[in-house]
Amino acid sequence: MATIAQAQAQVERIWRATFHEELASTLQEHLRQQALRGVHAALEAALVEELLAYRATTPTAARRSGYAERRVLTTFGFIPDLAVPKLRAGNAARPWQILTRYQLSMSRVLDQSLYFYTLGLSIRDLQEALYVLLDHTLSREAINRITIAAQSPMEQWRRRPLTDTPPVLLVDGVWMHILGPTGKTWTDRAGHVRQEMRGRDQVMLAVMGVWPDGRHQILSYALADSEAAAGWSALFADLIARGLDAAQVQIVGSDGATGLPAAIATHFPHAQQQRCVEHKVRGLDKHLSYTELALTDATTQEALSYKEACRQRRHVVFMDAHAIFEAPTRGEAEARLATFCTQWQAREPKMVRALRRDIALCFSFYAFDPTLHPLIRSTNLIERFFREFRTKADEIGSFPNDMTALVLFHIIVTRDDAKHDRGKVAKTG
Repeated sequence: MATIAQAQAQVERIWRATFHEELASTLQEHLRQQALRGVHAALEAALVEELLAYRATTPTAARRSGYAERRVLTTFGFIPDLAVPKLRAGNAARPWQILTRYQLSMSRVLDQSLYFYTLGLSIRDLQEALYVLLDHTLSREAINRITIAAQSPMEQWRRRPLTDTPPVLLVDGVWMHILGPTGKTWTDRAGHVRQEMRGRDQVMLAVMGVWPDGRHQILSYALADSEAAAGWSALFADLIARGLDAAQVQIVGSDGATGLPAAIATHFPHAQQQRCVEHKVRGLDKHLSYTELALTDATTQEALSYKEACRQRRHVVFMDAHAIFEAPTRGEAEARLATFCTQWQAREPKMVRALRRDIALCFSFYAFDPTLHPLIRSTNLIERFFREFRTKADEIGSFPNDMTALVLFHIIVTRDDAKHDRGKVAKTG
């Protein structure tokens, strides 16, 4: 795990190498506001923990007596209304570690330590940072309570009202490994009793909206044990409760998860289902029989190995299948499908049957303007987003808990929104 200083240096390198000045300015403002909200919540929780720790070790300490409001300058801007907990008496005498009694500016290291934890650093990293600054270590339970408060911006985002319903929804899931307690304990060499943890696979279900002008944006996400109907139903119901107008949703694109049709029928009864054409084409691979292979290259007339001949067969099949869905109209697509089936039926009958199965669900996108076809005939838009999440998830390995996975996903969502300036029309080419 990288130290906080290393993480900051890496972010700065990526920033300088990646972002143009105008885009960097917009992204910086989005991240600064998000950071300030996270630091505000985490700092208030940390101050409460400091006061509770003081009272626990000082039997004569007075009881708590509400809060005093203070303006504090952080690296990310002013907090105009920081709630500082007070005692009924003895406030001047008690030690002030996170902030001195009248301190009006935060240590740069402290506020960045609190915020970087919300980006996925471990509890141990935060404990070490706070020990250097405060000369004592907060308990894991205390830090958990602090970071739960720091995660409030994410919860606010997930509960925000939806006032602009897109006609197209793209849905998909990305799998990850998350640790969880088994209910058993074990004793380490130092005699400490530890909870036994075991990894389990869970899936992050996500919904992206696509608008007629080409805009596209993640609307919501949730962890689930599988891609069954129950998980999708819960996510769709939450979207509708937040203001999504189910009657305006015309099409739902997916990769063909078995639980989706029932959830779509329940929550979006007027919507058509669009099967992802990329998944459809890639799925043909496992149905290829490779009969009547040409072992001579048609262009060079050179001899081919069996492996190379199979590769060429697969390449041609994929190219021909993709061409079906790139037709400008549904009529032309169905004509290309008929030609494809005639051409390959004798040599690859299993593959042809697999392609024709539920093929009508792959043509739903033709009901929309042709400029939107590249965006909605597949789930590529949401899968590009998942690729960034998978890269970071692979670096982590196993997430220590559900919340860490949710927070990381949220950071990528908000960063992606800022990076692409969602107020502008997306490219459709």
